[in-house]
Amino acid sequence: MNILTIETTCDETAAAVVTDQLAVLGSAIASQDELHRPFGGVVPEIASRAHVERILPVIDAALAAAGLRPSQLDAVAVAHTPGLAGSLLVGLAAAKALAVALRIPLIAIDHLQAHLYACRLAAGREVFPCIGLIVSGGHTSLYRCRTPLDFTLLGGTIDDAAGEAFDKVAALLGLPYPGGPAIEAAARAGDRRAFAFPRPFIADRGRLEFSFSGLKTAVRYQIQQPGEPPRTEPLAPRRLADLAASFQEAVIDCLAAKSLAAIEESGLRRLCVGGGVAVNGELRRRLEAECMSRGIELHIAPPALCTDNAVMGAIAVEKLKASLHAPLELDVFPAARR
Repeated sequence: MNILTIETTCDETAAAVVTDQLAVLGSAIASQDELHRPFGGVVPEIASRAHVERILPVIDAALAAAGLRPSQLDAVAVAHTPGLAGSLLVGLAAAKALAVALRIPLIAIDHLQAHLYACRLAAGREVFPCIGLIVSGGHTSLYRCRTPLDFTLLGGTIDDAAGEAFDKVAALLGLPYPGGPAIEAAARAGDRRAFAFPRPFIADRGRLEFSFSGLKTAVRYQIQQPGEPPRTEPLAPRRLADLAASFQEAVIDCLAAKSLAAIEESGLRRLCVGGGVAVNGELRRRLEAECMSRGIELHIAPPALCTDNAVMGAIAVEKLKASLHAPLELDVFPAARR
């Protein structure tokens, strides 16, 4: 079977064609980074309008890469939760139109489940059950994953997601959007112990939640104390690098500590990690070292499958196996389901 998967949850317009044997026949992604860079973050209205312009060319490109015509598709899958409402609606409308026109099943995808399914794709074998860490611009959450489709939330961020904190701190430091790669690059020349930034909840092993808002504020106060006039000159290169490195280290400490606590609490010995922030090289190295020393099996999606993409929509195969087809009345759900 040939399945077209569509991803428009945030600011990437993506489509892919996969088979029921998890072979990737074709994939296409249109990034919107250049549209949102002047604003230092994703502007929902701009994102949704860009999806409208790009959705059909991206689908055409994925089909061309796969060497298929629309009539050769057996199902169409689309991420309908969670994400930006306007962005989700564009992808859902396209998927419904194809399902009706081609008379093929419509499959609903949970974007967060798909992020962890990327680990299954990369491994080439079963990785469930596991503890799943999803760390991205909009989500930082830990799940107990019994199967690819059966998730229980263990804890998440109570304020900013890790990726959002990276973007906001990058703006404070005068670094470009997206903030994650910019901070990682700046941190290479810095001292990660130069500033003693807070690690919220890290000492409470039983609390599997994250908080990055206070950490972001702590960085701000190192740049400009309350009541001080706004800075007009850029930070000195060494100070900027130390701030970036110390901030990044604090985030990684929190992500690693809570992931390991979830492993201990669950009794499982497998950790799967997905989401855009999982591209961060220092985070990957820390998790690899921590898991190896504890005998924990670690799966981190390759960088190309960490950032938003449609290949991870291959999780639709699991729903097809279970005959979980979506009705044409399917709606979007911007908030993550608990």
